[in-house]
Amino acid sequence: MTDTMDAIAADRALKAKHRAMWGLGDYPSVARDLIPELGRVLVAATGVRRGERVLDVAAGTGNAAVPAALTGAEVVASDLTPELFPAGRESAAAQGVQLTWEEGDAEALPYPDATFDVVLSCVGVMFAPHHQQAADELARVCRPGGRIGLISWTPEGFVGEMFRTMKPYAPPPPPGAQPPPLWGDEQHVRELFGDRVTDVVARRQVVTTGGWASPEAWRDHWKTVYGPTIATYRNVGDDPERVAALDRDLAALAARYDRGTGTTVLDWEYLLLTARRA
Repeated sequence: MTDTMDAIAADRALKAKHRAMWGLGDYPSVARDLIPELGRVLVAATGVRRGERVLDVAAGTGNAAVPAALTGAEVVASDLTPELFPAGRESAAAQGVQLTWEEGDAEALPYPDATFDVVLSCVGVMFAPHHQQAADELARVCRPGGRIGLISWTPEGFVGEMFRTMKPYAPPPPPGAQPPPLWGDEQHVRELFGDRVTDVVARRQVVTTGGWASPEAWRDHWKTVYGPTIATYRNVGDDPERVAALDRDLAALAARYDRGTGTTVLDWEYLLLTARRA
């Protein structure tokens, strides 16, 4: 009994840290200004239709939930960090759609089995620390014959490389946690779902971001808007040499990927995966 209570307390503490991390900086601006197309891509790939019940897991500001609602679907946007919802509600209102916003843990979704026709996550569920638990929940709440659609940053792409670059400076991961970009590996995702899904289609695509004057300008912007990067800098904040080293490493990463002329342009690779619930 004591071990169980300790495990529950540890999980609550971990989720509280995750919620706080995603509340740092300005993630709504990232979703709005850098990756707005990803939600539309995911909704189109899963064929969301009017009247379907759709769940967007780790929805953030509704990057996929709002485009899903625009089809006429009945949409629930669920996220561990409800502090992101006001920006999502504002976006939904501006586009003339209504949807439901509910706080929820991707590893323990508060819905009965087989509730939804379509279950989506756009660079969201990949950040749940326990991949198998999250995959189990995605499959559980999707009805038989329903669809699951995911967009995740790949391990080999820019964002995956960025997390690898930050790892030596970040706090150690909790026991049992897996790296987020593993969700961008097709084989990993297939193993998570096993025979609970069929008709798996996976392809790698890129979203192009740009507008920074230099790799250093990208770094300076990113360290003020993106929660995981802010948390990493805070972890080494009392060590100026490590802060300087992280500055150098992130700028070098952006310089390596930069394909712009005059401004910094970066291609961020992601895995788009769709499947049908068996």
